Amino acid sequence: MAGYNVASLARLIDQFERMPGIGHKSAQRLAFYVLNMKKAEAEMFAQTILDAHEKIKKCSCCCNLAEDELCPICKSTNRDKSVVCVVEDPRDVLAFERTHEFEGTYHVLHGVISPMNGVGPEDITVKELLSRIAQGEIEEVIMATNPTVEGEATAMYISRLLKPMGITVSRLAYGVPVGAELEYADEVTLTRALEGRRTL
Repeated sequence: MAGYNVASLARLIDQFERMPGIGHKSAQRLAFYVLNMKKAEAEMFAQTILDAHEKIKKCSCCCNLAEDELCPICKSTNRDKSVVCVVEDPRDVLAFERTHEFEGTYHVLHGVISPMNGVGPEDITVKELLSRIAQGEIEEVIMATNPTVEGEATAMYISRLLKPMGITVSRLAYGVPVGAELEYADEVTLTRALEGRRTL
């Protein structure tokens, strides 16, 4: 029985260690934290993970995470639907929302174009963005991909597609340091980047 418990613990540590940014020691701490939960807490924790997998999907409009057909931002009547901020990842939406400065909507690409990693335009949600713009409500697109080589290339690729459509395309100003991830930027930096955006 003891051997079985140790094997279960090893598997639990292994699962935590697969998570990004979690090393072996952190995985051990998390595993022992879970082991010390009351049974009801552990069941609720496991059920929360299953619920998230089952209920969360892509918003049919902006491709952000949502539990319904539309995410809360796309549902809102208070958002400016004529301005769309294009980001790489749902975490970037959370980063911008923390600033309480942006009143437009978003479009989540779920990645960037990266030929070296086998990711082309068809592997991210460029087609969905073009479909939204074709409906005629959008006037400005803010390219807010990360200031990395892939992020810049993706921003330029999309801007070339949008310019013939008569859309104003701008890029975040470099209040965001080159090589940084948007999700780690503070509110002031992101606000300045939004205010200083430039036309591409």
